[in-house]
Amino acid sequence: MIKSTPHWVITKTFPFYLSKFAGTHVNKLEVCEIFYSLQGESSYMGRPCIFIRLSGCNLRCSYCDTKYSYAEGEFRTLASILSEIEQYPCKLVELTGGEPLWQNDSIPLMHLLLEQGYTVLLETNGSLYLEDVPQAVIKIVDVKCPGSGCPDSFMLWNLKCLEPQDELKFVLTNYADYVFARDFLQVHKLTDRTIHFSPVTSVLPPEILAEWLLKDGLKVKLSLQLHKLLNLR
Repeated sequence: MIKSTPHWVITKTFPFYLSKFAGTHVNKLEVCEIFYSLQGESSYMGRPCIFIRLSGCNLRCSYCDTKYSYAEGEFRTLASILSEIEQYPCKLVELTGGEPLWQNDSIPLMHLLLEQGYTVLLETNGSLYLEDVPQAVIKIVDVKCPGSGCPDSFMLWNLKCLEPQDELKFVLTNYADYVFARDFLQVHKLTDRTIHFSPVTSVLPPEILAEWLLKDGLKVKLSLQLHKLLNLR
């Protein structure tokens, strides 16, 4: 598992993809949990989905709702992960965290999942290099706003790594975050992409965000966390 100081000073350190190319290296991942639920915050919202939550994260966002994933998890071989998820009646799987790309062997796992016929979603915080992510993976990429406490963590080079199916997400805590996100879209000419604006509802009521979106007519989706509305994991 890669370690880092400070939060988002990252270098490209991913190994080459599958264990058959890596000599005696045995691909393992530190897993926080694996569970089956409804996908809650993307264009796949509402669909049954298998979640593979990996342990560890290089950021410490102020509103993080999965801080338990910072703790050490269980080291699992890729084969054991695949064996476990086969029990579910579903071919949609999401790698999440924590930060999945914080562990090198998330890349081989994505390749194996695609080979097994899964549709693969990757929830990532945008601070780590995306170029090695398999092209067919659907990346849901956060751009951290100032209210996250992790300003400037987004790796701008990653905008060049986005495929047509990929999505961007901005989590908003206040109007300053909204302005930051709105300006980011305009500066980087991202209006043709699928964009989610997701309010931290404890500090930013969705109704207020809706008013801002209607006033400016932004081509974005107001996204709420469906799994929380339904009291799911």
